[in-house]
Amino acid sequence: MILMIAVMMGISAFGKVTPNERQAREMFDRIYQMVYGPQGSTFRYSVNIVGLYKTAGTIWYKGNKQRFVESRYASWSDGNRFYRVDKKEHTVELHNPKSKKKDRFASKFTFSPDNYYYHIADSREGFVIMLDAKPGVKSGIKHVKAIIDKITRAPKSLKIKVAFFWTTVNISNFRSGGISDAIFNFPESAYRGYEFIDKRPD
Repeated sequence: MILMIAVMMGISAFGKVTPNERQAREMFDRIYQMVYGPQGSTFRYSVNIVGLYKTAGTIWYKGNKQRFVESRYASWSDGNRFYRVDKKEHTVELHNPKSKKKDRFASKFTFSPDNYYYHIADSREGFVIMLDAKPGVKSGIKHVKAIIDKITRAPKSLKIKVAFFWTTVNISNFRSGGISDAIFNFPESAYRGYEFIDKRPD
C-alpha cells in the first residue's frame, strides 16, 4: 500500500520561479534523495485513505528496490521481481516490479515532480512543503502537503489529495543509509506452504 509513497519524485531545471518556489523544490529534492537514494532508507508508516483503507507497517527503499511489511501483507522487490504475500489467503503473487497491477491503489498515485507548483512555509510542526498540480495535469495526485522535521529534514507526514479523496501518511523512525541489499531478497523458504501465482507479464 505504501507503494503510494514511492509515488513521488524526479528532478528538472527550475526556469523562472520565485525564491519561495525554488527553496521548496530544493528541499523537496534533498528529501527525495534521503528516501530513494543509493544509500537506502527505512521508516514506519500509517496510512489512512479516508473511507477506503487503513494500514500500518515498515518500509525499506534502496534505488529501484523496495520491501514492506504489514500485519496482513508483505512484499519484496530486488528490482527485477516483485513478490506480494497475503498472509490471510496464504498466497504469493509474482509481478513485474514496474506493473501498476501489483497494488490496487498504485495507479491512483502516479506522480511526476515537474507537474507541480511548489511552496514552503514554517509551522510549529515543522517545515510545510505544498505541491499543487499545474493546470491540465492528468496524474492522480492533485495536492500534497508534507511536514518536514526542521532539524533532521526527515519527512514526518504527508497529506495527499487524489481525485476527490484525501490520504494521510504519518511517518516515524525514519533512517537514511545503512540499508543492505540482502533485505530485498524474497525468503522463498519461509512461504513453502503458500500458493504461488505468477502474474507476469503484467
